[in-house]
Amino acid sequence: MAKKIEKTNAARLLDRAGIAYELVPYEVDENNLAATHVAEQLGEPIEQVFKTLILKGDRTGHLVCVIPGDGEVNLKKAAKVSGNKSVAMIPMKELLPTTGYIRGGCSPIGMKKRFSTYIHTSATSFDHIYISAGVRGLQLRIAPQELLRFTGAEWADLTE
Repeated sequence: MAKKIEKTNAARLLDRAGIAYELVPYEVDENNLAATHVAEQLGEPIEQVFKTLILKGDRTGHLVCVIPGDGEVNLKKAAKVSGNKSVAMIPMKELLPTTGYIRGGCSPIGMKKRFSTYIHTSATSFDHIYISAGVRGLQLRIAPQELLRFTGAEWADLTE
């Protein structure tokens, strides 16, 4: 018998908004929380599995960058698009108190506060992308346009 998948807060918020998505479980490796591992577990190309990064700008405060799993955020590009002179990744110890999520389970949906969100433009070339559902071991399969609309995000070139 298949194990019942527990709905996350992110999934409940999408349900309430009437947005179609699919919850996709995967095997967690506590020693390898990288998006590349998630993509392998899902059997999906890494370019379609997105990671959620939290940065802090010198002018606007916290912001969210959703980028391809194999990408590195370009801090200059992120600063420019968000109206900051400079941005930096937040320290790991600030992730849970800031977002309500832990490393490897940070979703751009359902954070403690709503932050300016930027989704890498490459997402537009897919019918669906994968993002964290808010816990390790569970991804949301969602249309990028729906994610953009729900989060109030902007498309942006965020990587090297």
